[in-house]
Amino acid sequence: MQKIILILLMSYPLFAVSLQELVRIGLKESTIVKKSQTEIDYAVEKQNESKADQLGKIDLVAGYTHFNLPRTLSPLTPITMRDPVTAANVSTTQDLFGTGVAYSVPLFTGFAQTRQIEMDSITTQLAKSKSSLTKEQLVYNISSLYLSILALQEMYQAQQNYVGTLKKLEQQISDEVRFGKKAQIDLLKSQSDLHGNLAYLEVIKGNITIAKASLASLAGVDHIGTMKDVKVTVKNPNYRTDRLLQDASGLDKVLIADLNLQKAGKGIEKSKAALLPQVALDSYYGYNYGPNDDSNPKSGQWENQNTWQVGLVAKWTLFDFGKNDAATQKAKIGQMQAQLDKQQTMLDLRKSFIEAEEKIKQEYANYQSNLKQHALAKESEKIENVRYINDAATLNDLLYAKSQTHVAAAKLIESKYNYQKGKFYLDYLLERGVK
Repeated sequence: MQKIILILLMSYPLFAVSLQELVRIGLKESTIVKKSQTEIDYAVEKQNESKADQLGKIDLVAGYTHFNLPRTLSPLTPITMRDPVTAANVSTTQDLFGTGVAYSVPLFTGFAQTRQIEMDSITTQLAKSKSSLTKEQLVYNISSLYLSILALQEMYQAQQNYVGTLKKLEQQISDEVRFGKKAQIDLLKSQSDLHGNLAYLEVIKGNITIAKASLASLAGVDHIGTMKDVKVTVKNPNYRTDRLLQDASGLDKVLIADLNLQKAGKGIEKSKAALLPQVALDSYYGYNYGPNDDSNPKSGQWENQNTWQVGLVAKWTLFDFGKNDAATQKAKIGQMQAQLDKQQTMLDLRKSFIEAEEKIKQEYANYQSNLKQHALAKESEKIENVRYINDAATLNDLLYAKSQTHVAAAKLIESKYNYQKGKFYLDYLLERGVK
């Protein structure tokens, strides 16, 4: 269904798309969302890499060495060297070739590998939470810009109506000037006001085109056609910051701060792993071969010798001139920074909730005020129109009254959509945009 909508949206500029449909398309097609998914994939592969390190590695090895003096294909034991017959049959060469398989695995790293896997797991969770926040940000940006375009379109319609009214007034004055009822200066004033508003009509149209291009870029599509209206109901808001903060513990913003704190703690534990012994297993199985040298009775004849070995290597660093202490201290500082980030996250969240609540309240008050102003301005315009017809007012008074009505209408449109933007912003803070 999403693919069908996307094809229609990209193929037909006049296809009406709703905000919900555009959000779904944006979450699927936006390059920002796709990039955040690659960061999750990267974190997962990093975790898989750390897990694979615990299993060691198998290498296919091969080598060639030329010696200035002959040497045996494998080390000799004292018994072999004491027996002249056996010693005479030992293969010797100056050109030694070797092929084999080597396997090495860390048996104990002071739990450094375990801590690294745990840190990588936290990094994967961080990437997922950040991806969720990226989606929330995208939804808010799309919704906010969508509302801005709807507001501009309503303003464009209002401006068109206003221009139509000015054209009628200009025609009316032109007729009255022709019959000698009005002065020529009134016609000039009306024409000047008309041309100014015609120019502003083009400005609004251009802003709509620019905003649609920005919205298309956000949603990951080529263009935006006709847009469906969004129902906006302006109601007296009733929000409480403390109540909102009670539900904040499950937000990804807070979870990211907690995960960074956990990761910093694992970093401290990992840095201390260097104080413990490190044990590794190394093994090899292969063949040494080469041509017998001139001093050998079988000169020129190629021979081979099977070799294998298994060994344990233990290492315990006694003194590193303070390197590990510095690493541990760095990890502790990182933990302190994570703690401060967690505190700041909660403070910023409180501030953002208060800011969102107050903006919604302000826009509600603005809307109610603009609603009354618009009604009063329309009434004043009617009165000024009657006064102008009866020569009790100047054209300036009438044009001013009309402009005030138009300004009040524009403010009413703007405050209505700003109120809805405030609600969308609060949804973004509460991470309810994607749900």
